[in-house]
Amino acid sequence: MLVSFTAGVEYQRGDVNYDGQVSIADVTCLVDYLLTGEWPSGPVIPPDPIDETFTVQGVTFTMVGVRGGTFLMGGTEEQGSDVTSSELPVREVTLSQNFSIGQTEVTQALWVAVMGSNPSYFSPTSGYPNDLRRPVEQVSWNDCQEFIARLNGMTGRTFRLPTEAEWEFAARGGVMSLGYKYSGSNNLDEVGWYNANSNSVPQPVGTKAPNELGLYDMSGNVYEWVEDWYNTYPDEAQTDPVCTEGSIPYRVTRGGSTGGTPKYSRVSYRGVSQPDAGNLILGLRLAM
Repeated sequence: MLVSFTAGVEYQRGDVNYDGQVSIADVTCLVDYLLTGEWPSGPVIPPDPIDETFTVQGVTFTMVGVRGGTFLMGGTEEQGSDVTSSELPVREVTLSQNFSIGQTEVTQALWVAVMGSNPSYFSPTSGYPNDLRRPVEQVSWNDCQEFIARLNGMTGRTFRLPTEAEWEFAARGGVMSLGYKYSGSNNLDEVGWYNANSNSVPQPVGTKAPNELGLYDMSGNVYEWVEDWYNTYPDEAQTDPVCTEGSIPYRVTRGGSTGGTPKYSRVSYRGVSQPDAGNLILGLRLAM
């Protein structure tokens, strides 16, 4: 069994004090540092997030380091008239820690390397050759937990599903966000596979443009499980939220799919599915 990883550093431009915003406070902080050699009191500068590349049984995948920050979560103005009640109210959410998220959706190749079999409908055995690079699908939330447990055993790391807040923050581009409707663009054809350009077939990952953080396919291709149970959003601001008790017995899915219209590929759209159910347009993306 071969398991390895390499690491690199990604710096966030302009946000000198790492409070999630680029503002005059960053200039003041930098001037004080140049004059005194010490950072002024204020936000504690966390370690730089890193990108890590892993190889498991010959299959390589990358986890992108994401700096924590504060953002407006839910059906914000750029999401337009497609916003549903489940995306409201919009409220301020803070992610207090850096985290990592998969550069792509988990591929069929990685699933096979870890689990030894391929549950996907759109696989080589079903007449879709050369494409273990397609995202794995037909996996339930429960299946994903088993996959992650085995992957952790093989790597000695602590992979998991992203929380819903982490997923949306990353899809929006994190502290680098340019405020797009979809993940990386206002033009879905640039960044995502959906019903009008995919023939309703999930496509090999990473073949559209990435978002501001270098993440692929967060709009379209396959829906992605997240950690949270489904519940309505609270009115108040939150820090590091994760819903551990749902109003209905469903887990949240995110990102849209090749079977859906652009409405479902928006960064704030929320889907749901029973945790023991899988289907042709439902896969996962890792977090750590």
